[in-house]
Amino acid sequence: MAPKPQRKKPLKRGKTKPTLPVREEEEPLNMESMGHPEIYPLVLTTMTQEIFDCRVDEDVTDDQPYKLIRKEDILADFENRAAVSDFYPVKKIVQEYPGDELLLVYDKDFKYGLNFYLIGTEEGKESYLNPPEAPEEQEEYKEYIPEDIYIYKPPVSKPWVSLGSEKEIEEESVKESTKQTKDHCLRWMFWKVTYMISRKRSDFGASVKFSDQNASTVKDAYIECTAYPDKNFTLKQLERDVGMQAVPQIRDTSTQTRWAYPKNATTQYYPREFSEEEKDTLGQSKTLTEFLNNVSISVEIALQQNEIMNTFVDDWKSLAEEEGTFGDKTDTHLKEYQSFTDLHNLAEKMITCICWHPVVCGLIAVSVAVRLSFEERVHFSGKLLLQPSLILFWSFSDPIHPQLMLESPDDIFCFKFCPSDPNIIAGGCMNGQIVMWDITAHADRIENIKAGGNRSKKVTLKPMFLLEPDSNKEAMYIRQCAVSSIENGHRKVITDIHWLPDTFEIRLSKGETTLDHCPTKLSLGEDNLLYKAQDKILAQSKAVKAGEMNPYQNLEGGLANHLKPIDDFCTKFFVGTEEGEVIYTDWKMERDPETGRLMTKKPVSLYSVHDGAVHTVQRSPFYEDIILTIGGWNVAIWKEGVTTGPLLQSSCAPKRYTSGHWSLTRPGLFYVGREDGSIDIWDLLEKTHEPAQSQNICITAITCVKPWAFSAKQQLIAIADYYGTLHILEIPWTLSHPSSNEASSISHYFEREVKHLEYVEQRKKIREQEKKEMDLELEKKKIKTYQKSKERLETELKADYDDYLELEKSTLVRLGLIKVEETGSHVEMM
Repeated sequence: MAPKPQRKKPLKRGKTKPTLPVREEEEPLNMESMGHPEIYPLVLTTMTQEIFDCRVDEDVTDDQPYKLIRKEDILADFENRAAVSDFYPVKKIVQEYPGDELLLVYDKDFKYGLNFYLIGTEEGKESYLNPPEAPEEQEEYKEYIPEDIYIYKPPVSKPWVSLGSEKEIEEESVKESTKQTKDHCLRWMFWKVTYMISRKRSDFGASVKFSDQNASTVKDAYIECTAYPDKNFTLKQLERDVGMQAVPQIRDTSTQTRWAYPKNATTQYYPREFSEEEKDTLGQSKTLTEFLNNVSISVEIALQQNEIMNTFVDDWKSLAEEEGTFGDKTDTHLKEYQSFTDLHNLAEKMITCICWHPVVCGLIAVSVAVRLSFEERVHFSGKLLLQPSLILFWSFSDPIHPQLMLESPDDIFCFKFCPSDPNIIAGGCMNGQIVMWDITAHADRIENIKAGGNRSKKVTLKPMFLLEPDSNKEAMYIRQCAVSSIENGHRKVITDIHWLPDTFEIRLSKGETTLDHCPTKLSLGEDNLLYKAQDKILAQSKAVKAGEMNPYQNLEGGLANHLKPIDDFCTKFFVGTEEGEVIYTDWKMERDPETGRLMTKKPVSLYSVHDGAVHTVQRSPFYEDIILTIGGWNVAIWKEGVTTGPLLQSSCAPKRYTSGHWSLTRPGLFYVGREDGSIDIWDLLEKTHEPAQSQNICITAITCVKPWAFSAKQQLIAIADYYGTLHILEIPWTLSHPSSNEASSISHYFEREVKHLEYVEQRKKIREQEKKEMDLELEKKKIKTYQKSKERLETELKADYDDYLELEKSTLVRLGLIKVEETGSHVEMM
């Protein structure tokens, strides 16, 4: 139906009212195609819903999804908002509606395409408000329909709503044309090609005889329609994207003079010697004597230089190393070397800890745990008991099958090899138990793993396809040899573990409060220092008493009276907590002066630097007093003995940090893993405020980072992710080989930062002293001001009192109550 023309009203001069947009009346859209001609879909905005009190989830709900609206209210909305009214598309229906109230229904599921629909007839309104009752047989049938049976509901077609696509179809469609237009270069026009086929009248109805013939020899046997260019339809190409690459012609050639007749030959000659007469003549020669005297000094200097310096050192090689360290950017990324994934046992598990075998080259162990939260672990506790908790031993010769599998009572979150015996392994469980394994019986199995050659020689790992896999594919399961009891064990998950000599004991307390810290990682210094201290204690015990006495028995009561304390051994250590705190404390116990018992000392210092749990606390392999801590969104570097704060504290990273590790060969470089699967490489020689570079390793969070140096020429780094995959990457030359003065430069940087902290602390004290002096000066001024104001007040009060006496005296004189003698100050009262 064509839209009705609207007559425009003439504008009046003078003040004009703002006019609302005019919209042509359209035929209201109903659902006649779906069998409901009385339903008209509408879109009601929030403003319209507030005007007619039909707000969604307030006035119209799932229980009562309809609203009766008065007809006169809608007509009034037409007068106020005209074409802007949301009821304008059904204006004609509203005007012709016979009743006083129209039924508006909220279409929550968009059954008819829009959020509301209007029922335009009285019969439809009554049918909706009072639906006919279903037959009893049908209701009984509905009661016995099971809920799990799927009932097919045919799809309901919706009305087609134009969004302008027909215009695009019209533009792209092929049209017939009888003449060529001006824009023939912009649009394609097509004409029908007509063919007329004719034959003689006598051939109609005649018998047909088929035979074979050569089409090239018979005239008019076939018609060839070849393509030809038509200038009327040639498009002029104004722009063309062409790519080309100039590739020089390269030829590899070589030439070598070939000796066709090899022959072994030797020659011998006698040395030329002076005769006795020639020797006497040369010995008496003045020319030779002068020559020797002139060149003897130069020869001696050259000989001394040869003794001091190595003349065979290639200076160009050292120069190239410097350039590769700072200028060459082509070899700065970690390269994928190999990856390990257990296809049978790592379903829904993550890697929690990595340890390279300290003796066997090419062997690495990882612990795995289920990827569940605490609430999920409690919910699936029954199923978790059926899944094994393992430590897997991977070999570079077989990336699919683990070599050994260590079983544990619960998921392992940390483990370490024993420094004195690599066949002993200790691990910490999720439930707080300590587990130990002994793999001595299987040492031959792992030592015979081929990882690139004999261990006695310089090791250079070969690629995976060059290694010979082990013929025995069956992984061996090894049970624990010792486990701690749950009753006397830890109450939370064990997140870090360290091997200690049996002469050390560490306890950590909160200090004055009764609450304990929640430590996650700790750094006790180098392991060799601990065992050196143990050797000193054992040497002292043997010197005191040699015999059957156990040096570890009753140290406090027996040998403690004879042994001397170790003065040159530091007992302080760093601890990272779950709250992001970094604690510097002492494990050496002191006696309580009141009770005489040994008590733990209070923490030396406590800093809240990290905004999340601390995941890494590690000492630098080059500086014993430099510690790296990683937690939350930042990293920090500390110096032991400096209690004013960290030497370096980074800004917040774009993603949370999860783990990290110092470089084993470069003093100023360390790696930090992130939760988005990227690894940040910090190079303090290049940048100290941000990572030198970042590289994406996987698509999920990195859980552990562990580098390892196989040889002077090859270094690898193991990176574990949240999905249980172990990535082995090769560290490039730039990140593995330090410059000639890197150690001294980094040491100088740390010393400069220590001086900066001292300066800041000194300035802080100066500012505090200046503030105290200013407060004291202000207080003195207040006192002086108070004293001055007090004296002034007394003077004013005295002057006022004198004025009062004079006023009183003059008043009494005027009243005649007193007489004042002119010759004196005598006052006579009447």
